[in-house]
Amino acid sequence: MNIELSGAHWFKSSHSSGQTDCVEVAWLAGSMVGVRDSKNPSGPALIVAPSSWDAFTARIANGDFDSER
Repeated sequence: MNIELSGAHWFKSSHSSGQTDCVEVAWLAGSMVGVRDSKNPSGPALIVAPSSWDAFTARIANGDFDSER
């Protein structure tokens, strides 16, 4: 899959408080979702299907990745 990322609008969570150690997300063509490290914006990005992104964020909201569990 070849998705153009040069025109993507990347954003961070409002919870990041302007820090640089963040994950950035972009809504891409074909409803795909881009994910990258804000410290390396010209580096690689993960491209995932919307259903995978929805499942991932649902698990985060559910606390499935909490280190205290």
